[in-house]
Amino acid sequence: MSSDKPILPSRRELLQTTGGLAAATMLSGFRFPAVHVEGSGLIQVALVGCGGRGSGAAANAVATKSGPIKLIAMADAFPDRLQSSYDNLSKDLGDKMDVPPDRRFIGFDAYKHAMDLLKPGDVVILTTPPAFRWVHFTYAISKKLNVFMEKPVTVDGPTSKKMLKLAEDAKAANLKVGVGLMSRHARNIQQLHERVQNGELGEIILMRGYRMHEPAGYFESLPKPDGITDLEYQIRRFHSFLWASGGCFNDFYIHIIDHSSWMKNAWPVSARALGGRHYKTDEHGTPWVDQNLDTYSVEYTYPDGTKFYFDGRCMTGAEGVYSSYIHGTKGSAIGSRANDCSGPSAIFKGQDLSGSPVWQSTDNSNPYQNEWDELIVAIRENKPYNEVKRGVEASLTASMGRMAAHTGQLITFDQMLNCEHEFAPGLDTLTAGSPAPLQAGTNGRYPQPQPGILSNREY
Repeated sequence: MSSDKPILPSRRELLQTTGGLAAATMLSGFRFPAVHVEGSGLIQVALVGCGGRGSGAAANAVATKSGPIKLIAMADAFPDRLQSSYDNLSKDLGDKMDVPPDRRFIGFDAYKHAMDLLKPGDVVILTTPPAFRWVHFTYAISKKLNVFMEKPVTVDGPTSKKMLKLAEDAKAANLKVGVGLMSRHARNIQQLHERVQNGELGEIILMRGYRMHEPAGYFESLPKPDGITDLEYQIRRFHSFLWASGGCFNDFYIHIIDHSSWMKNAWPVSARALGGRHYKTDEHGTPWVDQNLDTYSVEYTYPDGTKFYFDGRCMTGAEGVYSSYIHGTKGSAIGSRANDCSGPSAIFKGQDLSGSPVWQSTDNSNPYQNEWDELIVAIRENKPYNEVKRGVEASLTASMGRMAAHTGQLITFDQMLNCEHEFAPGLDTLTAGSPAPLQAGTNGRYPQPQPGILSNREY
């Protein structure tokens, strides 16, 4: 594998792999031989899901310096999204990108065609809405591909169980899998974590996290316009719909929840929460029909009783706060000063965070690039690397807080994992003509949470 030209399968190999999805159902108990790329060999990359995060991940992938790497295929459900991504990437990636028209695939089965062009040991990027993660991951394992998948990786209990099983299948196949929880690859968060573990804050007694800003992404949606199906509308505006993304709670809040839990080296065992919908109409009085609440406030409890309070809000004109904090018996700390993991992280002698820190991080390297550098090195050096279990646990912790708010009940980690409400069953057979997993009522509104009324499911 010394050439830097794309190494594509033969027509015979393509024909042999057309039954790949069926083969994926037989993964249980099957052990693949070790699969990895030679240290100096070309790694080929396919992008499945061509939104902004997918395009960013592709750019980070080919920016790695450990050996030759090239983007050779792209796939998306919608042609405009793929074209926009292709246009932007082709301006910046130069000879690190070779994706002619016959390697750009559109449709709900496009992921198969893109992965079919890769050789075992290559890398596929999975950055579609997370509802499809288990479907695409299953196929990637059947093709013996290393994977980078964006967070969150699950949105409910049943898909979490599927992904935990697939994590073991990938491990048995010696595949390397990265998950886009980049906070743990942020050097400032890593340095703070080491100091917390060394006891510089003493015993952690409280943690706080905030992500409060104006509406972002596809947080809110008006009634579906004419000329587009419910299915396409919900996928395009995935932040608005729980089945597609876990809503704004999972997609927006998971990073601070994840790196705060890392400071404890534990996941919360329960969550108690509240939330509300407030100004859910546009300037003309038309009601928003999405499933998100405008505000969320969650009390997470860890096994030792420590509390972590997380507040989320998407509301125009309200105070903006986007940071995380740790309080211990010997002092306090700022984890993320702004955004999901931005530094500098800092430690303070007491509980007053306005004074001069006794320590402050200095490494400002890009965590998005760090996570890719580490994944590709693991592939080239055949080191164990599988972040899926942690990604599922972080996603479940987010879902636990979301469900607590949406039902008005205390929700435990085990209850979330074992909740039988699968938001969108059968996504592995979805086509463009399939009915949407969520159906609107006669008023154009989709089912919304009813805390205290629906206590064992979110809608």
